[in-house]
Amino acid sequence: MINNLYDLENAKILVIDDEEINLEIIEELLERSILSNVAYFSSPVEAVEHYKNTPPDLVILDLNMPVLTGFDVMQQFNNINHSPQPPVLVVTAQDGRQIRLQALEEGARDFLLKPFDEQETIRRVYNLLEMHLMHKQNLQYSSNLENIVEQRTEDLLDTQKEMIERLGLAAEYRDNDTAAHTIRVGLYSEIIAQTLGLDDKEAEQIKLAAPMHDIGKIGIPDTILLKKGKLDKEEWRLMQKHAEFGYNILKGSKSSILRNAGMIALTHHEKWDGSGYPSGLKGNDIHLYGRITAVVDVFDALTMQRPYKKAWPLEQAVKLINDEAGKHFDPQIVEVFNQVLDKLLVVREKFAD
Repeated sequence: MINNLYDLENAKILVIDDEEINLEIIEELLERSILSNVAYFSSPVEAVEHYKNTPPDLVILDLNMPVLTGFDVMQQFNNINHSPQPPVLVVTAQDGRQIRLQALEEGARDFLLKPFDEQETIRRVYNLLEMHLMHKQNLQYSSNLENIVEQRTEDLLDTQKEMIERLGLAAEYRDNDTAAHTIRVGLYSEIIAQTLGLDDKEAEQIKLAAPMHDIGKIGIPDTILLKKGKLDKEEWRLMQKHAEFGYNILKGSKSSILRNAGMIALTHHEKWDGSGYPSGLKGNDIHLYGRITAVVDVFDALTMQRPYKKAWPLEQAVKLINDEAGKHFDPQIVEVFNQVLDKLLVVREKFAD
């Protein structure tokens, strides 16, 4: 019994036969069924063009035709990329094994022998249509499902990014920096990373991770973090703990962005010459993300005004960055910093405090 789920009544059928009498016979058979959306062609050339522009759900194809044989037509069908490929029901008066094999090799799905048996013809037509329409429906379902999954994944990533951005902002509420500082540090880091040759995915990772470089400051007492004057030796020792605090907060995350943020938090106060903290790492032993963030964090801190200090002139800040190459900063990153300074200044102006 025909399942209406597959919308057989609206199925598109293409019939190709150079003999008008055969087209009339097939038309009469199909009219007695529920199939009415049928295109008839006695010219195989015109039929191929129709097939190309209007993908059918089934082709009923005669083999013995002038200009283009049924085999030629199927070869041309194979060069037209319809998805899924419509099934071909071959019509022939030749019942030889070689003919059937050749037709199957060219893409035929089933055969009809002339003269037609009405019940057999309709049954074969229905079977092929049901199979094809079910396949189309499954492909559409899979495509819809993929779109849903893609959208849900994108929504989750957007939520994750927002949470990460807001986590970075949380540290700034405990410090004298601003929300714009975290945005700039992330964008500066991305520009440096791209110029160093990191791929787009990795550059985006550091853009999202770098703003959390000072997240560990949430573990520093207000009496130290917000102290107006100079920190004494013990207070400075405790302040330095924020690097490890940040790492410990983020290191166990399943998110690669948060794990990278943890590594940046831990290493962005290390110095190229080994005089930094918390571990006194030296040179390339310092994680690349930490080395990048160290440069842009200091640059941004120097050039922006704060309640406790005036902004340094740009030339003076750039000079300090360059003077510290090989001491505080990775010389290669300082070189890239100089190359992209114009881009950094565009970011600074766009995301000013």
